[in-house]
Amino acid sequence: MNRPKAVRPLAPLAACAAVASLLVGVQATPASAETFCGTHSVDGAIWTEYTQTPGVQQSLGCPTSDELGLPDGVGRRQVFDNGSIYWSPNTGAHAVWGLVGQEWGQHGWEGGYMGYPLTDELKNPDGIGVRQQFQNATVYWSPASGAHAVHGNIGWWWGEYGYEGGTYGYPTSDEYNAGHIGGNLDDNNGVRQDFQSGKYLLWSGGQADAFESCQTACIGYGGVTSTKWVNKTEVYINWSNTRLTSVHVTPTAAAFKTVLGTDDAASDVNEDWRQVWSNTRMFPGATQTQDNSTYQQLMCHAEFSYPNNSGGHFGGPTWDLETWRPELTGDNDAKLAKMLASKCNWETDS
Repeated sequence: MNRPKAVRPLAPLAACAAVASLLVGVQATPASAETFCGTHSVDGAIWTEYTQTPGVQQSLGCPTSDELGLPDGVGRRQVFDNGSIYWSPNTGAHAVWGLVGQEWGQHGWEGGYMGYPLTDELKNPDGIGVRQQFQNATVYWSPASGAHAVHGNIGWWWGEYGYEGGTYGYPTSDEYNAGHIGGNLDDNNGVRQDFQSGKYLLWSGGQADAFESCQTACIGYGGVTSTKWVNKTEVYINWSNTRLTSVHVTPTAAAFKTVLGTDDAASDVNEDWRQVWSNTRMFPGATQTQDNSTYQQLMCHAEFSYPNNSGGHFGGPTWDLETWRPELTGDNDAKLAKMLASKCNWETDS
């Protein structure tokens, strides 16, 4: 496949434009064949795609090869100045070009995980970006994000929240190894994909030594916050048991208490809670009890975060808030006593 350097349609050669003007209004059958801009003929379903689909002939330019077989022994392709048309009996004929085509090619063309194209390039509802659907993935492009494929469980979750027009915006990366979630980073058992505005999604098949939410398959999402007391927030949801949901808050240095300082996360827990969710949506279907409990856990970590006192700093570099912990009741002194005794990991309210 010829790899063009621009995603938007390129101006055709003058000779091709002249031929194109003669084809306006022609309705040919798939069996028709014609020679365009040189010595290579175009026929069959590829001819129909090339001449009858609006914008395809103009975008591809002139044919530079005859129709070619593909390694699978099933499909066919034909190369043009600025892209190619691919055909298979199950998908029909569709043109691929530009940065969308380059993204597809980087993942193995029709022989990669995406498979054959199912559509031509389509304009997105925002009027800015484009997408093209393949058998097992969809490639999205916009000027600000480039071209990236979305698929699988990350793609499903992204779609549930509005695709490129929703919570996460356009993808800004392909999927990549996120490391062993909750364990040794060398195990590479999770994948992550980044989206606009510092948001990202994660998927793990599960591992026994991970934290509870990801001991079996889990989905995760997060956002870089960069506020005074919170660097980022991540939410992990067990795929088969949504009760096992945990929130991982990465605090800034300013969030920790010092011996003399008072301007820390414990000084205004309401503001700290607001910062936690400033670039990440709250876990779906949260009950009032879960809301109250996770708020109390954040309060506990903020209250007992003494980085220079090994006996008082709970939670390490992240403050983990777990939805299955009960809400503490009683007066503030009783709550603080339970928080301290359990190191922010209370199992009951007694």
